[in-house]
Amino acid sequence: MTLPAITSIQFGITPSGETVNEYTLKNSSGSFVKIINFGGIITQLQVPDKNGVLGDVVLGFETLEPYLETSPYFGAIIGRYGNRIANASFQLNGKNYQLAANNGTNNLHGGPIGFDKRVWQTETFTDAKGQGLKLHLLSQDGDQGFPANLQVTVTYQFTEKNELVVDYVATTDQTTLVNLTQHSYFNLADSGDILQHQMQIFADRIVDINDVQIPLGNLMPVENTPFDFRQPKAIGADINQSHAQITNGLGYDHTFVINQHHYKHMTLAARVSEPVSGRVLEVLTEEPGVQFYSGNFLDGSLIGKGTTYHHRTGFCLEPQHYPDSPNQPQFPTTVLNPGDEYKTKTIFRFLVTPS
Repeated sequence: MTLPAITSIQFGITPSGETVNEYTLKNSSGSFVKIINFGGIITQLQVPDKNGVLGDVVLGFETLEPYLETSPYFGAIIGRYGNRIANASFQLNGKNYQLAANNGTNNLHGGPIGFDKRVWQTETFTDAKGQGLKLHLLSQDGDQGFPANLQVTVTYQFTEKNELVVDYVATTDQTTLVNLTQHSYFNLADSGDILQHQMQIFADRIVDINDVQIPLGNLMPVENTPFDFRQPKAIGADINQSHAQITNGLGYDHTFVINQHHYKHMTLAARVSEPVSGRVLEVLTEEPGVQFYSGNFLDGSLIGKGTTYHHRTGFCLEPQHYPDSPNQPQFPTTVLNPGDEYKTKTIFRFLVTPS
């Protein structure tokens, strides 16, 4: 089997004059993903429904400008630190570091100019597994307040099995923090809200949070709470229940602690199915947690690809370490030392239920 050449087109130019290109990775069945080198953003992901009809299952925009200005991290690579760091500060090796407070008093997703707002160097490739795009970024010492020069490579590969495989590698010249993730918003129906999607998350506990979404330091059992997705249920089934954690997250916006056989073991974290289209998404990861976000802040103010993004018209499943780990020593560490390698993988696998 010979795949066609990977194609790219100019997607836009940043205010500083950098060219942004959009790359299309295809497989032989006709499914494809489009990715831009600004933020490593997935702009389209077209996979079949139960009748073989392709549909775009990610939220996004047709032009660069909204990604520069108003995007709520649609499709982006997140770094240096996915999720929140309390009071936008942490201590490392006895030294205090102050970050930008871009989420109330907290730091969110690496700061106002995180990896989602950077132009990455790119390299395309094709091998026996499928077409791929390798993105590289140097995050310099002091970038957004974080220490050390961090070399980051993120590789996307789209396989014959309709799997989008995301490999992350990072190295550093000083002790630093790193917690990378992928922030696509999915809608397997490719329109409407996501409240009837059937969600299953293989997690017995969540990281419970306060009213500014910072961990309380505990791991709360999901049993007998709205957070029990151990068996499939509609996302909307319990989303409006009276529960402190639902109130604090304005819905679901929590890290679920994946039931792993052992740390860094590739594990099925979540499975989502959409009953009308028959599309199924499975998320596999080596990370200890997955952030499930139910699109609570989408409010109808954003329009992309001919669609208005109303409340809860997309959901995120973001494999990652726990929020605020630098300030919570009981959580798995996000410290990276010189000579060590940050290395993790996520697989977004798309399937269909029989028609």
